[in-house]
Amino acid sequence: MANDEQKKVAKKKATKKTATKKTAAKKATAKKEAVEKPAAKTSAGKMRVTQIKSLIGTIGRHRDSVRGLGLRRVNHTVEVEDTPATRGMVNKVRYLVRVEKD
Repeated sequence: MANDEQKKVAKKKATKKTATKKTAAKKATAKKEAVEKPAAKTSAGKMRVTQIKSLIGTIGRHRDSVRGLGLRRVNHTVEVEDTPATRGMVNKVRYLVRVEKD
């Protein structure tokens, strides 16, 4: 019986090592792909974003998005790049901001 248990433990360890090697290989491949791909620039210009409402009582993620856009207070206006990331942030908080396209 002890011999069977030892075999099971040894088999589990061998499987674990193999899985770890495979995971390491996948990570290395992912890093190479990330380095090889050039960053796509999709900026089509700039847009002006103005905060029109207070952040008091809003959801934390929405406050973070407004701060991420660079807005600090009501009636503060900033110019940001018109990218998909900033568009997403503006769409999330569209009830707090006004957007003017340049």
